[in-house]
Amino acid sequence: MTETILPPQLVAAAARVIEANRAAGRRIAVAESCTGGLVAAALTEVGGASDVFVASFVTYANEAKIRTLRVSPDIIETFGAVSVATAWAMAQGVLEASDADAAVAITGIAGPGGGSAKKPVGTVVFARAVRGEDPAHVVADKRHFGDLGRGGVRLQAALCALELLLPGATLGAP
Repeated sequence: MTETILPPQLVAAAARVIEANRAAGRRIAVAESCTGGLVAAALTEVGGASDVFVASFVTYANEAKIRTLRVSPDIIETFGAVSVATAWAMAQGVLEASDADAAVAITGIAGPGGGSAKKPVGTVVFARAVRGEDPAHVVADKRHFGDLGRGGVRLQAALCALELLLPGATLGAP
């Protein structure tokens, strides 16, 4: 493995994703909020990632989610930016904006502030969308990593997102 500033476990997970998707003939994309491009950074650490990795959208602000990924403002207003509905809309938006076969979206609260009783720091929501699957069938999950510190939450979220990009990965439904 070449020199990297990223944690070795993150780069190793990204390498597994690139190789598995290459073998499956599948192209992938991501939409990131709380991870701020960490998943994309990990994927692009892998030589030959361009065979598989199509696009990344870092939509940190709600306005970017609305404008870039076409998330409905009503979804964010009703459910919040950290919700299954928003993550699902982000994942669908990535598929619409790219030629990827599968996409994962991540939105959450990395901390140190921003948490609430209902959505504490460490809450991260993931959604996976696959081209050709019924968009009415929501594939999403909420995880509570706990207050691991900003970097710890972001790392765990990125690792989880990478696992979800593996062909055949399972994800809980709400």
